[in-house]
Amino acid sequence: MELHVAPFADLDARTLYELLRLRVDVFVVEQKCAYPELDGRDTEPATRHVWLSRDGAPVAYLRILGDPGGVARIGRVVVTAAERGTGAASRLMAAALDEIGGRPSVLDAQAHLVRFYERYGYAVTGAEFLDDGIPHVPMARTATP
Repeated sequence: MELHVAPFADLDARTLYELLRLRVDVFVVEQKCAYPELDGRDTEPATRHVWLSRDGAPVAYLRILGDPGGVARIGRVVVTAAERGTGAASRLMAAALDEIGGRPSVLDAQAHLVRFYERYGYAVTGAEFLDDGIPHVPMARTATP
C-alpha cells in the first residue's frame, strides 16, 4: 500500500472523486447514514487528506481539519471492507499523528473503536452520543512536546 498526504488544492479530479466515493460507499451506503457528506471542510486550506492506495485505488482514508485554537480534528476515518484487519487503519493513524505533530487533536470515535484510538493516546472526554444512529464518543489527545 502506498501512503499519500495532500491538501485539497493538490488533489486531481480523479483522486478527489475516488476519495469521496470511498467515503460515500462506506458511510452512506454500507452504514446507511444519509447525511451531507460534502460539508465544505474538505476544501479548507488547513485540511489534509491522508489515504492509502493499492494498485492506484484508495483503500483507506482520513482527513485532518484545523479547528480553532490550533487543535487538529481527525475525521472521516474509513477503510474498505476488503482491507479491514490488515493494519491499514493503524498505518493511517500513524501518518495522521506524524502530520499533526505535537498539536492537540480531537476526534469523534464510533463507540466500538474507543480502544483502537486509546492506543494512539486518545482519551474519552464526554458522554456517548448518536451520530446518524451510530454510537460515538468524543476523544482528545493532549499536545506533546
